[in-house]
Amino acid sequence: MPRSDKSRSERSGRRIELLLADVDGTLVTHEKVLTERAVHAVYGLHKAGIRFAITSGRPPRGMAHLIQPLALTTPIAAFNGGQMVDSQLNIIEARTLAEDLARQTLEVLAFHNVDAWVYAGEDWLIRDPDAPHVAREASTVHFDAKVVKGFEDRLGEVVKIVGVSDDHDLLARCEKDMQRQLHGRATAARSQPYYLDVTHKEANKGAVVDYLAHRLHLRPEAIATIGDQPNDLTMFRRGGFSIAMGNAPDEVKEQADAVTASCDEEGFAKAVETHLLEQVR
Repeated sequence: MPRSDKSRSERSGRRIELLLADVDGTLVTHEKVLTERAVHAVYGLHKAGIRFAITSGRPPRGMAHLIQPLALTTPIAAFNGGQMVDSQLNIIEARTLAEDLARQTLEVLAFHNVDAWVYAGEDWLIRDPDAPHVAREASTVHFDAKVVKGFEDRLGEVVKIVGVSDDHDLLARCEKDMQRQLHGRATAARSQPYYLDVTHKEANKGAVVDYLAHRLHLRPEAIATIGDQPNDLTMFRRGGFSIAMGNAPDEVKEQADAVTASCDEEGFAKAVETHLLEQVR
């Protein structure tokens, strides 16, 4: 059960001033579609004076197509906060992994026999173009990976490393081992059941809440958050009101203040309409 089944306005007198949304499995459907109802919900937020921001494990270019339809003007948090960019995709702030941590991350993934992707600078680097999820990811982020023999010469500029496996139980074990071995020196959390994201220790969605609060002169309690995966839990804890998608695993739902429908059943739009726009009616 979620922490509370009450809307934000029922729980507190503080008005929500910004909604921070995850993208995949939350704002868009499993087929990566931004629905008309979701767009309408965001315009409802704009009209109500509630700002809207997005955060994702995607690189900046992978979110460029969302800027115009959603009329985004707030900073965009790519790589789970590893890069903050403006609506023109200019980098405002970036956090890279230390070279030794990047190397250790790759060693842990290799130990578990988990495929690795490396995002360095503006490049997405892979070793096997036929590996699982490569083609789908290229379609999602709207650019192709660069195939390399190894990552060693780019380890000084790594923004994110992704472990990829369709063995979800294996990846869950790898996540726990990664967190244990990195020991808080980096952030490691699954962004999808088949993706394990490793970023700078301050590149997580909880830090995105703090960044937006500071930059936009808001209290964290005035920020609502919505997401569907374990890497969204840090922003749930930092914001004032959290919403889990219906397609989220139980561990995520249990730590949210409310649960909406799935991303394929207009869960994002329904959450906005029910929990945010109702406060201004």
